[in-house]
Formats: sequence, structure tokens, C-alpha cells
Amino acid sequence: MKICRFVYSHRESIGVVEGDFITDICATARKAGLPPLSTTDALMALGPVLELYIRELQAQAGAPVEVKLSEVKLLPPVEPSKVICLGLNYWDHVEEQNAKPPKDIVIFLKPPTCLVGHMHPVVKPKLTEKLDYEGELAVVIGKECRHVSPGEAYKYIWGYTILNDITARDIQFKDRQWTRGKSFDTFAPVGPHVVTSDEIEDPSDLRIRTRVNGELRQDSTTANMIFKIPEVVSKLSQVMTLKPGDLIATGTPAGVGVFMKPRPKFLEPGDVVEVEIERIGLLKNPIVAEE
Repeated sequence: MKICRFVYSHRESIGVVEGDFITDICATARKAGLPPLSTTDALMALGPVLELYIRELQAQAGAPVEVKLSEVKLLPPVEPSKVICLGLNYWDHVEEQNAKPPKDIVIFLKPPTCLVGHMHPVVKPKLTEKLDYEGELAVVIGKECRHVSPGEAYKYIWGYTILNDITARDIQFKDRQWTRGKSFDTFAPVGPHVVTSDEIEDPSDLRIRTRVNGELRQDSTTANMIFKIPEVVSKLSQVMTLKPGDLIATGTPAGVGVFMKPRPKFLEPGDVVEVEIERIGLLKNPIVAEE
């Protein structure tokens, strides 16, 4: 299933995306006379019976309440306690910057205040002249976990989505660490929805592409990850408790703006960035200037 959060008629809800329509789970529950599950965390808690719950909900309501996808404002599909990002996790991205591959995962955090949804503007701060994109596959944790093995990791994954790790390169390189240059508000577009893990049993070979104003910049596959998803989840769980809704951005492939040849290509107001991942969808965001 494709699960989304959205605003329609000034009301926030959650839903299942099917083609050009969203089944409004909250409104369908009210129609059926049942207490609505109003958060994605509540849906995650249902685990493997989620699909059965939605079918029963629709049956009791008589018919689902549907809204057109084109008429809603999509929100970030989950509300994480933290956004964990991996650096240098694609072989081709390591090669394009003539770096040495890491011996262990390289991680940093983005605050939840970075998150925006599909089609929401990304604000270019006045503090940066070198705004960049990084298209990434993001893992959505579905159950709290700590000290899990790689073999157990998939049990704790609810689904997958797309994240664009927006970065102020001049600030990142000046600071010599990544937090400030990657933590501005709107610097983590995510969405458009979560595809539940039952639809993507093996995320290790998905095509990932990023376009800027229609120009193809990144074109790779998740097969090029240095550290694979089960290993990443396991390693992170040795450090911190992973909670339902937490996002793990698994790194970006080659083709980021700062390493373009013969000269870098940074984002400017008026640009439009699209990140597309096979079997998940397309995340699109315009760039605007800070007021």
C-alpha cells in the first residue's frame, strides 16, 4: 500500500493512495461510526493486519470516502522522532569525489523541522550561495528496536519513501562537519508517500534518478550502496533506539551539483528538483528564495 498524510478542506488526515485518488482513512472511519486512526504511528501499530483493517473499515462504511490526489496538500508521510542520514554510502558517489570508501557507516542527523512534503517549496537561505540536492531512498522504521541483527532488520521496517537531503555546501565545508549545512528548515523534502514493505521485499536494486529542471543529474541504483539496508539498520540500532516513524536516509549516488563537471551546478530560486525511485514514486519540490 501507499500511505500518505495530507490536508484537504483545512483538515489533516491519513490515507491510502490508489491511482489518482486517496481513500481518506479518518473520514471513512467516521462514516462507519468508528474511532478514526488519525496518525501513521497508529497504522504502523496494526502491523500485518493493516490491510485487513482498511478492508473492514471500507466494508462497514459501505463505501470509502475518497478525495482526488490533485486536490490535496501532501504532508511528510511520517512524523519521525529523528531523521538519520548516511554519508558516503554509494560507490559511485565516493568515486566522483576521489574519496576513500568508509570502513564503517558515516551518519548525521537532520532535525524534524527540516521535513516538508511533496510540492512544498524548499527555501534557499540567505546564508548560502551553494545549495545542493541529494536524492535518497529512505527507510521508515515501523517498530521500536534496539540491538537488532542484520537478519532481523527487515522485521522492523514499515516501508520506504524518498528523501532529498538538501545541503548548503559552503556552510558544510566551512564547518568541517555537516549538521548546520544540512539542518535549515525545508532541507528534507520527503514523500510523496510511504510504500509498505510488503510491496518491496528487496530494496537492494531500485533505480534512483534526480532531475533539476528536467535535466537528469543522478541516475544510479540502490545496488551501488556500500552498506546495505539490513546492515545499516542493525548498526544504527547498536547506537540508538529506533522508534516507529523514524527515517533513515540511506545515502546518495553520484551526480550531486557540487561535483558536476566542468563546474558545479547549484540550485537557485525558480529551479525544480525531482527525485524518482523505482516502485516508490516521484518527489518534486520547487526552490524559492528566503524572504
